[in-house]
Amino acid sequence: MKLTCLIPAYNEEARIGAVLQAVLGHPQIDEVLVVDDGSADGTSAVVAQYPEARLITLARNGGKTAALARGFAETRSEIILLIDADLTGLSPDHLSALIAPVKSGQAHMSISLRDNAPLLWRWIGIDYISGERALRRDLLTGQDEALRQLPKFGFEVFLNALVLRARLPLAVVRLPGVKSPLKSAKYGVWAGVKGDLGMMRDLFRAVPPLGLVRQIILMRRLRA
Repeated sequence: MKLTCLIPAYNEEARIGAVLQAVLGHPQIDEVLVVDDGSADGTSAVVAQYPEARLITLARNGGKTAALARGFAETRSEIILLIDADLTGLSPDHLSALIAPVKSGQAHMSISLRDNAPLLWRWIGIDYISGERALRRDLLTGQDEALRQLPKFGFEVFLNALVLRARLPLAVVRLPGVKSPLKSAKYGVWAGVKGDLGMMRDLFRAVPPLGLVRQIILMRRLRA
């Protein structure tokens, strides 16, 4: 089955190069697609230095969901590997670990558990909003209109809901050494707090708070 690695990026000039170095040339990845979500920095210029990657640059920032939706529309691969553009410590072995459960048929979706995931998520064994996932493309068949209605940061919990609705097996894959920087480290304390609050607002718009708790409980039960 063909596999595309889809990387949404917004103002990740300083970090996306390291992610591309881990992804490009991986023997199981047939295509690397970066969607620059209207960055105001040199993100697209950095990606352009890697001609093996396909770059789509959006005219304005529409949010992570919009960037991912555009990426899905641009590829027909049966398996999609989602990787955030700001990761540190990512290696080809981590990618192989995420891909394996889906490619083997053990799971319909795999989801990462990073070293710096919140302590509670590490304790319960699942990070329900992790951006690093591998999934079967057919999970999103017929969901185009629903994707257009999602808030900027509602994509991951929407995926969770699709998996749970169909009671599909999922795999949790620990990624030792991989970290995602806090928004406060990238944008400053107050901008980081504002960003985190905006993300939580979008999560609650996509799925009510009690629905998120239910997602976590059911996802733990469906772990392959």
